[in-house]
Amino acid sequence: MSGRLVRAVAPGGPPVRILVDGVEVTAYAGESVLVAVLAARNALRRHEFSDEARAGFCLMGACQDCWVWLVDGRRIRACTTVVAEGMHVSTGAPADFPRHD
Repeated sequence: MSGRLVRAVAPGGPPVRILVDGVEVTAYAGESVLVAVLAARNALRRHEFSDEARAGFCLMGACQDCWVWLVDGRRIRACTTVVAEGMHVSTGAPADFPRHD
């Protein structure tokens, strides 16, 4: 499966294997989690309130649209976090994350 994002320049770094919601995604050293996810699928995550597909907004760490979680519970911005070999990303909030109903 491929996403909407197309890399305009061939990746310069070696391939890096990460898991996104349990699915293996090939990223490249030096690229962000957001680029890796959007190259593999059409959206980064689902919006907490409307359930619409979200792909990030500002793409530079200024907004709050690309927050995702690592399996250890840490919350990261996908647009400013560089991929690392073996990274496990969860695009859905953990069960204990505060919800606004």
